[in-house]
Amino acid sequence: MMSEPSDEQAAMQHYLVCGTEDCQQNGQFYCNDCHRPLCEQCREEHLKNLDTKTHEIVPYRYRKQRLPVEKCKHHPTRNIDIFCKECKIPLCSKCSTKDEHQGHKFDDLEDIYAEEYALWQGEFSKIQKYFLPTTQVLKNDIEEDVTEIKKIMESIRTSMNAEAESLKNLVDEVTTEKKKHTRTMEKSLLEMLKSQERTYDDYIAYLGKMNDEFQEYLSLTNKKLLFSETLRIKTIPETTRPVPPVFTKGKFSKDDISKLLGSVNVPNIKPEKRKIQPMEAVTTHMKSTEKQLEQSKEKSDMKQTLSLSSSVTKVRKYSVPGVYNARHVSVEKSGRLWVSDLRGNLVQTDLQGKQLQKIQTSGGEEGYHTATQDGDLIYTDQDENKIYRITPDRKITEFIKTGDWRPLGVHSSRINGDILVGMGKDREAKVTRYSKAGKEIQNIQRDNQGQELYSDPRYITENINGDICTSDYYKHAVVVLNKSGQHRFSYTGQGSVFYPYGICTDVLGHILVCHVTFVSSTVDLLDQDGGFLSFILSPQQGIQCPCGVCVDDENNLYVGQHGTNTVTVYKYLQ
Repeated sequence: MMSEPSDEQAAMQHYLVCGTEDCQQNGQFYCNDCHRPLCEQCREEHLKNLDTKTHEIVPYRYRKQRLPVEKCKHHPTRNIDIFCKECKIPLCSKCSTKDEHQGHKFDDLEDIYAEEYALWQGEFSKIQKYFLPTTQVLKNDIEEDVTEIKKIMESIRTSMNAEAESLKNLVDEVTTEKKKHTRTMEKSLLEMLKSQERTYDDYIAYLGKMNDEFQEYLSLTNKKLLFSETLRIKTIPETTRPVPPVFTKGKFSKDDISKLLGSVNVPNIKPEKRKIQPMEAVTTHMKSTEKQLEQSKEKSDMKQTLSLSSSVTKVRKYSVPGVYNARHVSVEKSGRLWVSDLRGNLVQTDLQGKQLQKIQTSGGEEGYHTATQDGDLIYTDQDENKIYRITPDRKITEFIKTGDWRPLGVHSSRINGDILVGMGKDREAKVTRYSKAGKEIQNIQRDNQGQELYSDPRYITENINGDICTSDYYKHAVVVLNKSGQHRFSYTGQGSVFYPYGICTDVLGHILVCHVTFVSSTVDLLDQDGGFLSFILSPQQGIQCPCGVCVDDENNLYVGQHGTNTVTVYKYLQ
């Protein structure tokens, strides 16, 4: 009996061999009755054969799994191959004829096995596609928490050391002051004792003088003088003993010191449960990821065949009705345009330049709208600090609230659909990343040294490597950060003061940015690392004041200019 190859073995083979004797063709079909693979020719013969024409033949991937061979305990020569629905037990065909099974209904055990096998295969698939990956994400989340906890605890220990050092310094300071006070006390006491010592010196001198006088009187011839004078000796001066200071020990304990210093406690907060993605979300994400991989492969294949042309060719021009000047341009996948002007007019046109929609917005000279990969348009409202979405059926819905930050430029990622928004508030500026659903993911405002990265992020785009490229008018620079928010480089033009406006990137990773002055305006072409390649457009090509640029999926460059409602399309890749 031919053994059926497993899925892994079949995948490792160049192809699955037909199960018909002496046939070596690709067995792309499978007979569920004979349990063997068949090539296309043998399948046709199988269906024509009177003995096998009723057999169920399916593509190999949809085959039934063969019932494992199990001998009947009561009839060792028979295989167990049927199932008694009433008794709920598997039997051989001979057992089914017994009296206890008379009138019972039976199912083909192989069908039941195939159903159960498919069910378990489905469960196994869930393990591989959902449970394992999701659990791994949770495990990674725990590892991140471990790193974060270690970081937090090390920071706490550093704070403890700093606090202890501060307390030591205070102790030293107080001790120094008290020692100084003891020296003052000592000096005062010593001066008092010195004064008493002088008092007794003076008294001793007085006694000596009195002694001399007494001796003189005793030596006189005329003793009568002894009776004429009265001998009076001053009493001994009284002095007081100093009261020595007494050191009283401070009354403190380990607990007192502990109270002086900070403490570490776990807040009385209920732990937040880790979020487990539902299976439906993972399945949807997998499909989306597969689609993105296919698109990425297409772009990669295209990238290998594209290069810069030696010259720029004008392809077509659009006159956009309803706008006074073409300050910013967004191109949908369908080729339809969205163009805005300084007065807040936002107009959609078809491929022939016919107006389809017109919306009054609060925007002006910023790149405040962007087309998404899903066919929507997203635009900002600076008066209300909100971001709106327009769906293909022209329904406008509020999408994101930006609080007290004023949204300026906006861009929808072609990599994952994230929304990048340049914002301003007072004298501060930042770039915020939102998910497709509008959830805030990332805020970028300062570099590693704490310096402000942005001043006026009016136009923003994302390169193929995930770099965030922002045209910052008041910084006179294109500021480029990697997807983690680390500053990579800034491009500040070629010689003269740089006034950047519209910015976009292409499938090769080039950065294209408008530079507008009263003297000479250009569209500068940079490589992925900020190296200047050329002035891809200049007054020589008829460009006067380019403000908005955009590259479509066909690698066409759309350029909108101030002072005209015309959008010109160029081909610069070949």
